Amino acid sequence: MNSKEIEQKIIENYQKDEQMMILIFAQWCVNHDLDPTEVYFRAYPHQSANYALKQTIDLTVPKGESEHIPDQTLLNVLSLYDNEELAFVVTEEIKKRKKDR
Repeated sequence: MNSKEIEQKIIENYQKDEQMMILIFAQWCVNHDLDPTEVYFRAYPHQSANYALKQTIDLTVPKGESEHIPDQTLLNVLSLYDNEELAFVVTEEIKKRKKDR
């Protein structure tokens, strides 16, 4: 492999991993009766529509069919991709959920 091919492979792997992060976020939202788009736009209100999020929401399953996604797992994944604003909004939702119990 030449350096251009290696660079392309790294980019492709990053994009696949980023899509997995988006899927984990979207499924976590579904599992907690939250709208992933609404939660996302609370974190990033000045961003235009996120095509990757919209596309990934179609891959989520009903919460009864999903595996449990621990809150900390989602927060760790968001942090890994420097989504601190989204992690902040997710943390607010976790606190709200725990308060309502």
